[in-house]
Amino acid sequence: LIEVLWDSALFTAKEAAVGFALGAAFGFALGVVLHHSRLLQRGFLPYIVASQTVPILAIAPMVVVWMGSRGTPAWFSVAIIAAYLTFFPVTINTLRGLDSADPRALELMRSYAASRWTVLWKLKVPASLPYLFSAFKISATASVVGAIIGELPSSIQNGLGGAILNFNQYYLSSPPSLWATNLIAALLGITFFLIVAVTERLVVRRAPEHVA
Repeated sequence: LIEVLWDSALFTAKEAAVGFALGAAFGFALGVVLHHSRLLQRGFLPYIVASQTVPILAIAPMVVVWMGSRGTPAWFSVAIIAAYLTFFPVTINTLRGLDSADPRALELMRSYAASRWTVLWKLKVPASLPYLFSAFKISATASVVGAIIGELPSSIQNGLGGAILNFNQYYLSSPPSLWATNLIAALLGITFFLIVAVTERLVVRRAPEHVA
């Protein structure tokens, strides 16, 4: 049982990691774009918020079927579902973080005719690091949940989602198997969280003094 769950956890971890990377990158890029355009922010932000009110169990089958019909590997379809749960906290916290830059420092950089790109990477992104890593911690665990949920309609038997479905059928005769699967899933989420937490300590420690 342990060997089976270990292999399942590694498979789900791959899906969750890819989904987390995609969702975090998309969320950050979207947050930067919305930060630099108040018009786009007012127009798109309500729809971004509304996207999170749709139950993931309703979206997962549609994503899997649609992407599968185009030849996309099933595991990558699951990663997209994980990315869907990941991008929202990153987008919102990116907006908050970029807006939190010290106005005096911003004014000083503008007085030296610094470009938007320079202001973004030298001032605003370092100032947003605490906000970003708060979002990454939430998104890291959410990506694991998204990967497990995404495996359910995709007929993937190699991950924790397939293991949960399988052991759920035999719960009456072997309840420890299902409990062990749930425990491994929880440990996987905690592992993702700890990886982000350790990365935060390493990155923020090297950030400018007013951020750290």
